[in-house]
Amino acid sequence: MSVETAVKPVLATVQPAPVDTRMASLRAVYIIWYRDILRYWRDRWRLVASLAQPLLFLVVFGSGLSSSLGGAFGRGSGISYIQFMYPGIIGMSILFTAIFGDRWAVAIGKALGGTTQAMIQGLILLVLAPFIGVKLSLLTVVELIPLAAVLAFGLASFGVAIASMMKSLQGFQVVMNFLMMPMFFLSGALFPLTNLPAWMTVLTRADPASYGIDPIRRVVLANSGLAHVDSLGLTINGQV
Repeated sequence: MSVETAVKPVLATVQPAPVDTRMASLRAVYIIWYRDILRYWRDRWRLVASLAQPLLFLVVFGSGLSSSLGGAFGRGSGISYIQFMYPGIIGMSILFTAIFGDRWAVAIGKALGGTTQAMIQGLILLVLAPFIGVKLSLLTVVELIPLAAVLAFGLASFGVAIASMMKSLQGFQVVMNFLMMPMFFLSGALFPLTNLPAWMTVLTRADPASYGIDPIRRVVLANSGLAHVDSLGLTINGQV
């Protein structure tokens, strides 16, 4: 019996170990998420700079316009302009962080990384609530966490989708910088989405950020009687 004849039965019985593709994909998601969070946490100046912008908006716009409007804005609602603006600034922090966030594991890992970073920054801003007259109970904070998570994941997924169509990092940054400010101003963060021109109303309804900021505002400023935007849109946006 030749060596070749003797080896053939042995080779026939040796089969490669089956690979659990689902576990491998989940591990890839975790590794990408962990890498993004590690980079974010080590870059302390990035965290400080990302918090400076919402604070600047809150102080300059909130204090300045609140003084200019006087009691006119709060008439009939029982809230000041800076209190109205506060939930919008939380949404702005989530928007500006999450949106910069082929294989689905890569896409989901990047989206989850952006989601976690955006939630950290959004929730850090909750410590400012007592200083502007907004009372947050433990139940309110618990309600805010899933809203912030869905908004952050939806916007992070939107950013990943845009990035997948770009051929260069520079092109992605140009497009995102072009989209971010209109999305922020049309989200209702700075003014109520009522009594607007018809064309602007259409744009606000097409803005995914508005479906996240409105539910956040309703939770933070309960029973304020503000304009309603169906929160189902937020859930749908988060699943895209």
